[in-house]
Amino acid sequence: MIIREGEKVILFGPNGVGKSSLLAAILGFPGYIIKQGKIIFKGQELNGLTVDQRVKLGMGIAFQLPPAIRGIKLREMVSICKKGISAEETKTLSSNLNVERFLERDVNLGFSGGEAKRAEIMQILAQSPDFVMFDEPDSGVDLENIELIGKQIDTFLQSHTGLMITHQGYILRYVKATRACVLYGGQIICGGQPENVLRDIKEKGYAGCVSCQSHMAEQ
Repeated sequence: MIIREGEKVILFGPNGVGKSSLLAAILGFPGYIIKQGKIIFKGQELNGLTVDQRVKLGMGIAFQLPPAIRGIKLREMVSICKKGISAEETKTLSSNLNVERFLERDVNLGFSGGEAKRAEIMQILAQSPDFVMFDEPDSGVDLENIELIGKQIDTFLQSHTGLMITHQGYILRYVKATRACVLYGGQIICGGQPENVLRDIKEKGYAGCVSCQSHMAEQ
């Protein structure tokens, strides 16, 4: 699978197929062993590099289920994500994602699903990685927050490269993705325009993608 600079790729696939595991492996999380193939980023092979080394190269991830972190305020976490961030930048980011009132609270502690997702997106926007992965940013989020999050992600991805997992595809109303791929049976089986791929999945199911060649594209 090749993601070119500036692309915004959507990754579809049934539950349990390994989408989140793929993202974790790309970022080098412990316990995810690459048995075959190489991960290349900015011309450098990442196999064997630690998570922090990959992050320093310009990679980032927004989790499907952002963890609660006791003892660290959201404002402090944002300053960790971007050293030297100004008070004005923090104010703008928090205002855009409607999390101003959470800045002095422990990260995600007692947050609702939508609040945690907004706080997570704020952190990733502050970090501003060259290549960012979003693990189901629309999961467990109401329609109002999907619009808010989606618009912020879309603006960010206008100048960055991204890979996003989504099941229902609601966020595609706001994120202008370049193309979509389907992960099934441990491999990328097809790809094409996101709206077309999502339509085919809804009409034929993932099993139908195995034999369907109408949206095949170079991966």
